Amino acid sequence: MDVSTVASEAEIDKPQQVDLDRCVHCGLCLNACPTYRELGVEMDSPRGRIYQMVQVAAGAPITDAYQEHIDLCLACRGCESACPSGVQYGKLVEAARSQIENEVERGFWTRTLRDFVFRKLLPSPALLTAAGAGLWLYQASGVQKLLRVTGLIKLLGPMADREALAPAAQIPFFFREIGKTFPAEGKQKYRVAFMAGCIANVSFARLNEATVRVLQKNGCEVVVPPAQTCCGALHVHAGIRDTARDLARRNVDAVVDGNYDAIITNAAGCGSTLKEYGELLEHDPKYAARAAKFTSLMKDVTEFLGSIELNQKMGPVNATVTYQDSCHLAHGQKIRKAPRDLLKAIPGLDFKPMPLSDICCGSAGIYNVLHTDLSMKILEKKMVNVNYTKAQVIATANPGCMIQLEAGVRKWGRGNERVVHVVELLDEAYANVGK
Repeated sequence: MDVSTVASEAEIDKPQQVDLDRCVHCGLCLNACPTYRELGVEMDSPRGRIYQMVQVAAGAPITDAYQEHIDLCLACRGCESACPSGVQYGKLVEAARSQIENEVERGFWTRTLRDFVFRKLLPSPALLTAAGAGLWLYQASGVQKLLRVTGLIKLLGPMADREALAPAAQIPFFFREIGKTFPAEGKQKYRVAFMAGCIANVSFARLNEATVRVLQKNGCEVVVPPAQTCCGALHVHAGIRDTARDLARRNVDAVVDGNYDAIITNAAGCGSTLKEYGELLEHDPKYAARAAKFTSLMKDVTEFLGSIELNQKMGPVNATVTYQDSCHLAHGQKIRKAPRDLLKAIPGLDFKPMPLSDICCGSAGIYNVLHTDLSMKILEKKMVNVNYTKAQVIATANPGCMIQLEAGVRKWGRGNERVVHVVELLDEAYANVGK
């Protein structure tokens, strides 16, 4: 990429005045914002953050305070659903973070860590496998249980809360399935590509397997493209858009010419970014049209299953279930009905609506790791609404939300709840036929 392209992207990757001007500062977003609800600080509301973006766009310096207010945003996009003016706040906050990334010099250790995680670890199956193996040894050896049961984990200080968010490493990892094709059960109706993710291949391998099985049950030949890589969602959220674009190009090349009826993801956070490849690469003359085609085929698994004639040959799942909206499914992709309809289609399932189910649980990608204290305060309030339903099962549509809610169940739950993805309940129902 030549210098002029880099320069033009740096200008593009700033909050644009036309987008900033859509905000009329009415304040209807305030109650939809988890950080404002928790902190009560105007500068930590969508309206307040946009006001600060306007000042920076007018020439004000990027101060430490500005960085902190932008960084404290969960980017849950709940404000977008509340906004009567159609402000694309998610686009604005991601652009603000990109501008900070491009214009602010970070300390050596911060730069080194971010470079390793975002540019080396997440796109590398080999490094993710090594990290997953280490996590599996920590958990399978009993060290994790010992530290938690004895309370020795508290010796880690602030890291103790972060350790509570560690996902399980699920052996065997799903990496072994990448490159395979799984035939439809019965008559083939669709041919779909499955985007398996990055961390999900280690910590949600069983979810990925369940997703493939459910798609097979619904007449899909499922291809797991071999050249796919990390979707770049975490990179976009962190403002590292250059790497996100590189990953997007790799995924477009891996999938878009495969003659698929749909491209499927089971991670709502990933799906939101995957659906925005058209915008991410719109100024790339080589990839703009291909990225737009990719975007047109991209579907969340609940969205796809909700759009076809669902296979109704299910056995009962006798449980009381509630549903927590994934922010990037409800607010980013505007999909609320499909996952609920799928749950209600399962025999034996008693669905209990959750109050304020579309308020963020505090996960927000790696937000719960970077801002654990605030994330846990948001989660504690979420668990009040979860417990109100008295549900035995908490369903959602995003792996990151599952990790967060599992931590909430351990800390504030009623003691017997389990957290699942919607597609896992469908998988159970299909497995229960005849039982």
